[in-house]
Amino acid sequence: MITTNEALSALFELVSPLGTETVSLRDAAGRMLAEPAVARRDQPPFAASAMDGYAVRDADVKVGASFNVIGEAAAGHAFGQSVGPGEAARIFTGAPVPEGADRVIIQEDVTRDGDVITLNADLDTGFHIRPAGGDFRIGQKIEAPRRLAPSDLALLASMNIPEVVVYRRPEVALIATGDELVMPGEDPAPDQIVASNSFGLAAMIDAAGGHARMLPIARDSEASLNMAFDLAAGADLVVTIGGASVGDHDLVAQVAATREMEQSFYKVAMRPGKPLMAGRLDGMAMVGLPGNPVSAMVCGTIFLVPMLRVMLGLPAEPVPRETASLAAPLGKNGPREHYMRATLTENGVTAFDRQDSSLLSVLSAANALLVRAPHDPPRAQGEAVDIIRLS
Repeated sequence: MITTNEALSALFELVSPLGTETVSLRDAAGRMLAEPAVARRDQPPFAASAMDGYAVRDADVKVGASFNVIGEAAAGHAFGQSVGPGEAARIFTGAPVPEGADRVIIQEDVTRDGDVITLNADLDTGFHIRPAGGDFRIGQKIEAPRRLAPSDLALLASMNIPEVVVYRRPEVALIATGDELVMPGEDPAPDQIVASNSFGLAAMIDAAGGHARMLPIARDSEASLNMAFDLAAGADLVVTIGGASVGDHDLVAQVAATREMEQSFYKVAMRPGKPLMAGRLDGMAMVGLPGNPVSAMVCGTIFLVPMLRVMLGLPAEPVPRETASLAAPLGKNGPREHYMRATLTENGVTAFDRQDSSLLSVLSAANALLVRAPHDPPRAQGEAVDIIRLS
């Protein structure tokens, strides 16, 4: 068996950044920016009013001063004349400040009589003008790589950028295996279970920036597995679920070998997730995950997500860890690195009592993985431990 770090290093050798494509801004949400995006205009492109009020010369402002209102400026409708001494232009939020004016008096601070305004005694001291280029200037960049969030899309739009260059989404073919599996909504026989791993892993892959392609369940026969591998053609990564152990009905490794798979490793010293295999099959990176639901999901978090990040142009790094204090004591750990399902609160982290790799209800209730090193000694309440947050 190899360590999780050794397994992750081998997996990184199987993948590399994918090609790029240009997509419209409307289709760019959640995509990974591959090239810097450069602003095409200043924002705001002109000095703009930050309030509804009156644009005047600051030199003329004093309590009780009166101004003649000579025109109006609204958003999208500039006042084309200059404001001179003793003059004011009615102005609304977002409108260009007229030439000659350098201050906006908010409308609550004036008394208007026809076309004359008089400044009130409780005059606001603010200028209420957003300077041209106060947000960003032409040439300012959004650097890559960067996962594009909704706020980034708003910024790109204001930069007058209609499309961006992004990394292609990794195409991941998911193959669940086993005669015991049926799809959700079907009527399982007494000796069957409902397939769950594919749905959890597909959601994880999609959230990480990939595109999961769920293939039909492969039955426990060489013909069915070969058909599934044929259907996976063209994917960037093939992920099998189950069938990677050494039982009489675990055929993934056997069938992969007949297809001349270049195996990178088999078995990792971790819990859950020991029967993990990886290599290159039919020109595609391949990972064989264990079939136990929690094992598959934990391995997806520890291995698949970092692989997808590399394919999306990000550094080859493990899932981020942080430290937390134990809210309850722990006994000693065994010979394998243990990823314990746990809850993290302001009082610290607490591992669940039940850590069986089949318990999806426990994983669903967890918001962290508490990481134990091999042969980690007993830990007392309050000690610092490594954790991985679960989204």
